[in-house]
Amino acid sequence: MYLCALKICVFPVKMSFNYPKNEKLKSKITIGLLFSEGKSVSKYPLRLVYHSGSLSENEKIKMGVSVSKKYFKKAVDRNRFKRILRETYRLNKHILLDNLDKPYAFMFFYQTKERLSYEEINTKTIQLFEKFVAQNTSKESSEKKDDSLK
Repeated sequence: MYLCALKICVFPVKMSFNYPKNEKLKSKITIGLLFSEGKSVSKYPLRLVYHSGSLSENEKIKMGVSVSKKYFKKAVDRNRFKRILRETYRLNKHILLDNLDKPYAFMFFYQTKERLSYEEINTKTIQLFEKFVAQNTSKESSEKKDDSLK
């Protein structure tokens, strides 16, 4: 939908709801950094492990997903929940991208035996991303205040 007045057409800003290859976390070194030095945020049953500064400047975000074999023995079930996690990330990544000022690597975990519906996982994902943003914007603003006082 667009508005045209006096032959000037204004199109609404279109958000990119994709999950391109360059956003996928594949590097063993970065994954190792996530587990050794990363911090985490949880919103049951989801957990987001993150690490900043391990990416190049042209990459804003890298995301990986994982579902434990401990909770879902069959690969079919693990793959289903990984698809759901990727989809919820794809649709809600704007929450992260709009509020990040430095590159981050993320690993997104589903950590329960319960088989939640897509809607429940999507709601929890939004809450988790908002919690991450709230934690990191408060830390960054306090760090900037500390730097300005010196």
